[in-house]
Amino acid sequence: MYPLLIVISLVMTLAQWPALQPFITWDASLIAGGQWWRLLSGNFTHTNLIHLGMNTAGLWVIAFFFRSIAQPKEWLAVLLASSILIGVTLLGSDIQVYLGLSGTLHGLFAYYALKESLSGRNSSWLLIAGILAKVAYECLIGAPESTASMINARVATEAHLVGMLAGFALGLLNHKLTPRTVKQSNTDNR
Repeated sequence: MYPLLIVISLVMTLAQWPALQPFITWDASLIAGGQWWRLLSGNFTHTNLIHLGMNTAGLWVIAFFFRSIAQPKEWLAVLLASSILIGVTLLGSDIQVYLGLSGTLHGLFAYYALKESLSGRNSSWLLIAGILAKVAYECLIGAPESTASMINARVATEAHLVGMLAGFALGLLNHKLTPRTVKQSNTDNR
């Protein structure tokens, strides 16, 4: 898992390069003009080094937290699917420019919390309640001004909501498509 996290972290760091960032930032008008790669690449750009550091730390903390169940291929699939879903969905919002991985991080967290919950780890339902409460608070009240000040941008709570919903949807899909072993009953039905 660590090699994948290192690669993702390096991609995000390279995306900060001033000569590259204008070509990969999520920009609604440029996407409408045919630059579709921005639907994905915009998630890996950040407003400043504090924003990059916060999201890089979040990526590593979530990976550490779910290390017992997170597999690199699955992690990458959820990361890419969440990122693309966020990129596409934001086209329906009033956001013109979007930068950051936080929506995708919400997707990863929601996916793995649901995966743990559905596999029998009852305490993980508290994680689901927590992310639901956080995103509901952000949507109803707004994100903390201190965060917006640190990243020099409005916090895109829409991306957090879409990322969380994408994570839950992908988690449910995975649960339905993953073969399960049937437990043998110890009771005699005679």
